[in-house]
Amino acid sequence: MSILIVDDSEIARLNEEYLKRSGATNVIAFPMQQGPFGHINPNLLGDVVISLDTTAREAKDADISVELRFDQLLIHGILHLLGFDHEKTPKQAETMMLKEEELLRLL
Repeated sequence: MSILIVDDSEIARLNEEYLKRSGATNVIAFPMQQGPFGHINPNLLGDVVISLDTTAREAKDADISVELRFDQLLIHGILHLLGFDHEKTPKQAETMMLKEEELLRLL
């Protein structure tokens, strides 16, 4: 797995180029074990890209440390690499949220 820390302009570029979504976001995950070429290297989990600009803003808004918000986003991204999804159904969103909370407690 690779972790890439970028600014808002770079994550906005990646968001547009790969997800066809405009603007900056906090985290993007690029799973390597899914899709038609997922079998090529089964040991490669994928890439997690985190915007440090957005992380800092969200931490300030939530009155938490940047480190805690970063950990939350990293866990969120890793869960996406493992196949978790929060956008398809409310049940999947709840399952992912519970797993995020469980992993944060372990940290």
